[in-house]
Amino acid sequence: MNGLVLDCSIVCAWLLADESVPEADSILDQVGAAGAVAPGIWWAELRNVLIMAERRRRISQSETAAALAAVQALGIMLDHAAEGATVLRLARSYRISVYDALYLELAVREQRPLATLDRALGNAAESEQVRVLV
Repeated sequence: MNGLVLDCSIVCAWLLADESVPEADSILDQVGAAGAVAPGIWWAELRNVLIMAERRRRISQSETAAALAAVQALGIMLDHAAEGATVLRLARSYRISVYDALYLELAVREQRPLATLDRALGNAAESEQVRVLV
């Protein structure tokens, strides 16, 4: 199966200069070449990060609009088929949020690598035999 599961932390590294890390740029290339999928909450999570960055005066409204347009152009697919019991099991087992468990459940179910900068999520993914990118 092509593509990867894209955690919001990677996108934030692309969009917010003060969160930029070189490793995230290689993920952008992979998304462009093979595509990516994310849980259905992904757009809400991304918009929340951007609005919080606006409120903290890290970015402007026009930068938010430009960022959203750039990400929209990537064509990230959204998945709404999460298995609720599995999400809860993962959240409990690894003491991660349900939101993070949605990414992990998707990576496990679809047998895709997970791109994340979140250390706890990455550790949980490795414990579930999911390849972690970054």
